Amino acid sequence: MSTRTILPGGTLGILGGGQLGRMMALSARTLGYQVQSLDPDPACSARFVVDQCYTADFGNADEARRLARASDVVTLEIEKIPLATLNAVAQHAPMRPGAHVLEVVQNRGRQRAWLAQGGFPQGPWQQANSEAELTSTVEALGGRCFVKACEGGYDGRGQYPVKSSAEAPQAWRELGQRPVVVEAALDLEAELSVLVARSPRGEVVVYPPAYNHHEERILDWSLLPGQIPPEVSAQAVELGRAMATALSVEGLLVVELFLLKDGRLLVNELAPRPHNSFHATEVACLTSQFEQAVRAVCNLPLGSVEVVRPAAIVNLLGDLWLREGGPRFEAVLAMPGVRLHLYGKREARAGRKMGHLSAVGSTPEEALARIQAARQAMGA
Repeated sequence: MSTRTILPGGTLGILGGGQLGRMMALSARTLGYQVQSLDPDPACSARFVVDQCYTADFGNADEARRLARASDVVTLEIEKIPLATLNAVAQHAPMRPGAHVLEVVQNRGRQRAWLAQGGFPQGPWQQANSEAELTSTVEALGGRCFVKACEGGYDGRGQYPVKSSAEAPQAWRELGQRPVVVEAALDLEAELSVLVARSPRGEVVVYPPAYNHHEERILDWSLLPGQIPPEVSAQAVELGRAMATALSVEGLLVVELFLLKDGRLLVNELAPRPHNSFHATEVACLTSQFEQAVRAVCNLPLGSVEVVRPAAIVNLLGDLWLREGGPRFEAVLAMPGVRLHLYGKREARAGRKMGHLSAVGSTPEEALARIQAARQAMGA
């Protein structure tokens, strides 16, 4: 496995050209790197901030090889890249994170099994491979469950909540009659996430946990640092460090966590890329998650994860653009301590992430109050 350091002036390839790729590319440019991306959307968010954008499906191994041949190192901003594409890239440039990480993460069943094998805490779950199995599994797990397709889905897609086994056939049809993971509903106190960066040389840093609030299973707002007990924060940090080390991640790993009302901390899902819940690092920390991603995959010394000032973010969905009058940019830009981040997307759709607002404060409570006031001023 290559541990070569890619110094500024080199070329970074990114599989994926969405908003995460765009923001990673901007950080890479600040550090002096050339940047290329590959994305199936000819109008993807990253297109106008990279040196070269290859328009191709993620399964197009030939185009991925072209990108790799012209790159010193390749990373990703979306985990739904076929393993064959990742392996094709690795023939020509270091692929960080590697296919071994994505093989675990891409399939919820494999991910759950890997967590169980490693002894990491998680809620009751089972995999179901047929409608009959799903019905009996929901019954065995108590009726109230979340049914999730093993592959695909994000921002709440590919999931179907059920209240009893009687709803299992509908869930099976809605999720495409394919293997699913069934997770027992849990009594939640809070949803948290922790971000780990690990370099090929084995250096590891972990950001403090973020506190996350979801609406319709899409992240609505996030607070950094999260308002959680110190012992919970310490446990989250150690869980993240242990999982990134066990997976031999080269790059970023975000661990989504459930804090239960009984005090237990359980793993929800893993994401080996920048994450919506850590956008606040751009204004809260000395090193944003996007710069950290570049540092990690290029094998540079990792940056500080210190939270210099508390911050919060709120997502801006396409629904706001579809309303009469659209977003009130001028109102929010006049507010002290608030920043506007737009992703350069041409088409607004309901539920589509078009950008986010960030706000800082002297306390987490102040940052959260500012971001909520900013969203209201924006017209949301």
